[in-house]
Amino acid sequence: MGDADIIPIGTRGRPGRGNGTLRPSAAARGLAPTRKPAATSKGTPQTPERPVIEQPAVAPRETSSVSAVDRAPGGGIPVGDWLAAINQAALEVFGTDWEPRLAQFLAFLRRRVTGDYVIDEYGFDAEVTERFFMAALRPIAEKWFRIEVRGLENIPTEGGALVVSNHSGTIPVDGLMTMVTTHDRAGRFLRPLGADLVFQLPVVGGLARKGGATLACSEDAERMLRQGELVGVWPEGFKGIGKPFADRYKLQRFGRGGFVSAALRTGVPIIPLSVVGAEEIYPLVGNVPSLARLLGIPYIPITPFFPLLGPLGLVPLPSKWLLEFGEPIRTDEYDEFAADDPMLVFNVTDQVRETIQQSLYKLLMERKSVFH
Repeated sequence: MGDADIIPIGTRGRPGRGNGTLRPSAAARGLAPTRKPAATSKGTPQTPERPVIEQPAVAPRETSSVSAVDRAPGGGIPVGDWLAAINQAALEVFGTDWEPRLAQFLAFLRRRVTGDYVIDEYGFDAEVTERFFMAALRPIAEKWFRIEVRGLENIPTEGGALVVSNHSGTIPVDGLMTMVTTHDRAGRFLRPLGADLVFQLPVVGGLARKGGATLACSEDAERMLRQGELVGVWPEGFKGIGKPFADRYKLQRFGRGGFVSAALRTGVPIIPLSVVGAEEIYPLVGNVPSLARLLGIPYIPITPFFPLLGPLGLVPLPSKWLLEFGEPIRTDEYDEFAADDPMLVFNVTDQVRETIQQSLYKLLMERKSVFH
């Protein structure tokens, strides 16, 4: 062991793996494949040629009409290539009719920028409502709640009429779904009458005005009815949407019948509307009245999922909805002083309420389950 030559490990070791020579050892040479040098005509060895590996045939790719050779240095991609790529992408994303749709959208933007659009005296913007609000609500109505509608023939194709509906759902989603359903199925804009709180909320109040809503007062209601609008009212108000889940589909008091007075003064028909399915989207199991009074709102809902699941609890349950427009109740048969008769107003109000309640019971019996 004393005569052994110690080779340092690393890059400083000498070639030969410790054999003391510059040539590799026999063991190292045995690991390398044996190569036979090719001889030339003069007998001089040459470096062997690498074997040629045959590649499978590949179909030639379609190239642009302008090749890289044809392009000037630094010229970039030609405009024609960009336009062709954009056109192909638009066809795949938007379909074959993307060009007229784009033209319509650009025309819409031009009208908005130049101010060439119409807003009525209540703030209703029909173009924005149809292009954006209805487009956003439509998938929810068709895909999530799968709304089934009955009695569309009871909605007049023109002229003023008053749609009176039950109210439910903890959050007034039923009003929005009624609006988009009436627009898509009957071809008319429903002008809802909203509570004061709706127009006091930032952002919400402005959007409500643009969507066609106005304050629930007799003056505005009568003026719109005389102008031939289809007006919607939910007489239960916050008592309807904020009632406990145990009281679902039990109509609350219909107020003092102000909507009936407006219909009697204008002589328009009253169309009862029964909505089944909205009660189950946010089952109300509790309330925090002290905090609600502090915040100045009617109630703070507690559902099985909110506030336990946070924002996820705000997603409504996908219940199956049924909407039935009942036979119109005529008011043009009464004299001009009928709206000042409190007993007559009370009787007509009770008739509308009882019609909706009986229709709700009937629809509940026909419904197979909450979600189908």
